[in-house]
Amino acid sequence: MHFAHGIAVSQSCEASSKRQGDGQRFKKKAMKTTHSRIEASAPANVRPSSVSKNSNSEQLHRIDFRQRFYNRALSTPKVLDLLYYEAPRLWELAEVVGKWVWIQFDEQPPRHITAALSEFGFHWNRKRQLWQHPCGQFVPTTRQDPRQKYHAYFPADQQAA
Repeated sequence: MHFAHGIAVSQSCEASSKRQGDGQRFKKKAMKTTHSRIEASAPANVRPSSVSKNSNSEQLHRIDFRQRFYNRALSTPKVLDLLYYEAPRLWELAEVVGKWVWIQFDEQPPRHITAALSEFGFHWNRKRQLWQHPCGQFVPTTRQDPRQKYHAYFPADQQAA
């Protein structure tokens, strides 16, 4: 190792700088295109949007994010009231676990249902495969099933009894 310009330089650095032309760096040359006309084409395995099988049902539904933000902080009874009056079918599926509200489907629901759930303040839990509403109680995830730790019930069953 020796010193060059007040900086310690090893033999390997010195060799690499000689390869670069005595310490001067070379500028990369940009590749020039020879064609002036650029054609955009989709890959063969991508269908155009006009050919999609369910073009009307696949449209995304608008979500009012201000309302979603407000609904995320609602208490458990208020979330249940919201479901009861705005989406009675979802209220029938609702399960209260601790202070959270869960909704689970047998099959994937249509997009208008998931958009409504999202606007009501629910989020998808990939691990449990269900929609959850925190009811203002934001806690970190646990490995244990909350149904074993907290009281769980279906409000629709309690009202019918």
